[in-house]
Amino acid sequence: MLDEVASHLSFQPTFVLTGENLMTINRRTTLSGLAAGALGLMVPLASKAQAGGTLDQVKQRGSLRVGVTQAPPWFSKDPKNGEWSSGVGVSLGKAMAAALGVKFEPVEVTWGTAIAALQGNKIDVMYMMDATPERAQAVDFPQAPLLYYSLAVLARDDLAAAKWSDLNQPSVRIAVPQASSMDKFLSENVSKATIQRFPGNPEAIAAFQAGRADAVCLFHPPLLAARQKLGTGKIVVPTPAQSQASSAAVRKEDKAFLAFVDNALASHYKSGQTQKWYEEFLVGFGLDPKASPPVMKEML
Repeated sequence: MLDEVASHLSFQPTFVLTGENLMTINRRTTLSGLAAGALGLMVPLASKAQAGGTLDQVKQRGSLRVGVTQAPPWFSKDPKNGEWSSGVGVSLGKAMAAALGVKFEPVEVTWGTAIAALQGNKIDVMYMMDATPERAQAVDFPQAPLLYYSLAVLARDDLAAAKWSDLNQPSVRIAVPQASSMDKFLSENVSKATIQRFPGNPEAIAAFQAGRADAVCLFHPPLLAARQKLGTGKIVVPTPAQSQASSAAVRKEDKAFLAFVDNALASHYKSGQTQKWYEEFLVGFGLDPKASPPVMKEML
């Protein structure tokens, strides 16, 4: 109904004031008043729904909603009970929830839908989101890094992948999660390759496993878990190496919650807790932490 009202409001013809046209003016004036009244009623309701910042909403709700997606070692769901029980992001989410005196509430998203979930107030924070200029237009990022990692590929044993230029060939099929930092890098630097985009890590890895892709591009840590599970392929960090910090995304213009997340990330990183969570996951997954690159820049 409001759409119909809006169409009347936007249509402003020039006409002579005959009796029929005067009736039209009165009718549209009445509709304009009704629309204004309806919108006036909606504004207080919308304001009430968004009353208070994220910290207030989290405490009122009694839970911190963390975006999660199957991507070990960041997020991992236990297939036996369906619970998000392990991963750096899960451990961090539980620690931050405990600090606020609320429950940890995982909400399933994909890398491509996480920003929209934040904007739509479906989640409160999404970990392992790199702070790109494009994303910074839609969400806010803390100053403190969550951790550091390098871009890598899990490739066929016979595939030349020592350099990114080796992969930049039309004959090379590379699987990657859509709308991720990896997708952006490949699109800008390995554009000649046949880039296959998937909703998330599992689908991209599955394409490689099934032989539909020659390589899967992710950051190094998730590929360790994938290689362990598949038992095939080689992990390569192509040169020039692309190492960077990862972060956490929150809703824009919520400075109090942004400050809380910033302090939490800085505290866990500086104390070595983030590295400890990472190593704990690797051990639980049957991997040797000493054989894996650390996620602290100071240890690289």
